[in-house]
Amino acid sequence: MTKSLAESDVVLRVNGEAHRVQVDARTTLLDALRDRLHLTGTNKGCALGQCGACTVLLDGRRVVSCLTLAVMSQGREITTIEGLAEGDRLHPVQAAFVEHDAFQCGYCTPGQICSAVGMLAEVKAGWPSHATADVSARRITLTDAEIRERMSGNICRCAAYPNISAAIRDVAEGARR
Repeated sequence: MTKSLAESDVVLRVNGEAHRVQVDARTTLLDALRDRLHLTGTNKGCALGQCGACTVLLDGRRVVSCLTLAVMSQGREITTIEGLAEGDRLHPVQAAFVEHDAFQCGYCTPGQICSAVGMLAEVKAGWPSHATADVSARRITLTDAEIRERMSGNICRCAAYPNISAAIRDVAEGARR
């Protein structure tokens, strides 16, 4: 395969494995994951960064992969929905989504789950949100309003929000480890 002048070789570390791919400088992380690495769990929704269907974790922080360039992700740890489980053992958030029926059509689910994993890490680190009642509190309580605010970048057309909140609260309260 001949490389065009606009293409670059990049090494993307995805789900613990390094992958060398050729990408145009304008290729999004989403397109590199789906089209070059054939990791199709991350979904393309709006391609504008507004729906959250393409959310992945970049160095443990949630990002919308449709607005993140693949070349900017080189040297960073990328975790997709495929990388959350440990073998046959689901990640606690994945298991909670199943238990609470926190999905309908499932299209937004990979992004919702990756966002929830990143959001729970933010809460654990003590990062306040716009809904945090006491920003100086040592521990943030995940109220319904707090969960809604933190997950507001992820849209579910089927409106499974109450079940998504219940799944997140279940994990946050330690019911799942």
